[in-house]
Amino acid sequence: MRVLVTGASGFIGSALCDALLARGDTVVGLSRDPQRARATNPRVVWHGWEPTLERPPATAFENVDGAINLEGEKINQRWTDDAKQRIMESRRTGTRNLIAAIAGLEKKPRVLVNQSAIGFYGDRGDAMVDESAEPGEGYDAEVVREWEAAASEAEGIGVRLAIVRTGHVLDSRGGLLGELLTPFKLGVGGPIAGGRQYISWIHIDDEVGILLWALDNEKVSGTVNSTAPNPVTNREFSHAIGRALGRPASVPVPGFVLDLKFGGEFGRVLRGGQRVMPRRALDLGYEFRYPEIDGALKNLL
Repeated sequence: MRVLVTGASGFIGSALCDALLARGDTVVGLSRDPQRARATNPRVVWHGWEPTLERPPATAFENVDGAINLEGEKINQRWTDDAKQRIMESRRTGTRNLIAAIAGLEKKPRVLVNQSAIGFYGDRGDAMVDESAEPGEGYDAEVVREWEAAASEAEGIGVRLAIVRTGHVLDSRGGLLGELLTPFKLGVGGPIAGGRQYISWIHIDDEVGILLWALDNEKVSGTVNSTAPNPVTNREFSHAIGRALGRPASVPVPGFVLDLKFGGEFGRVLRGGQRVMPRRALDLGYEFRYPEIDGALKNLL
């Protein structure tokens, strides 16, 4: 296949591009800085794109069979007014510009896989949720609702659409796990903000696996949760990291530390959580390589 990937130089995008290339696909990447991206991965065909300002160039879509949209401003930062606008518009306007470009093509990609996030569900405490659940409350849920509404415009132009609601992607090189490794290696890691909140996690290989599975399979459309089928509490997650590293996991991190680092609004989100089940992925036949947290962390660490 020839696959166009937005956000191709990011945390998930880089792993996805490597997987596509490894199986023999041609990858077209969109980046704000294509020269820098080309230096990082010269095997990708790079094109420049400013997501909130313009449509992607039509030349980037030549002979493209499918597209995967991973574009979005990072959410793990202080939610100032400016940051919240960037977070929202990188997803809402960027996705609309992408689909507008596809709509104008004579030969359209057959499928668009659009990333989303389990922030859609808001803070649900201990309640188990799947794709049938209603959206939650708060800014993070609002962003995801707008993001998915923008992506849904693809259905009106004859393109199969799969929306992948991603949980906490585990990889030792970045994301949540990457941030936690240093304190745990130093022996000062432990549960955060009491540790009772649920973490719906997924190994980077399964995140990439679900994206590829959604790209390849005609039966996959609509919303799919990209989380392992066994979510754990923050306390259980901390103890699992400790076991994998052979280090203690008994130094609790008070909730106010999150507020100091990220501000009160995002800090409250981090003190909450979602207990998410990937019901549709399981029903449609996706087989997780790492369904249990201990196996996932043993592989990564």
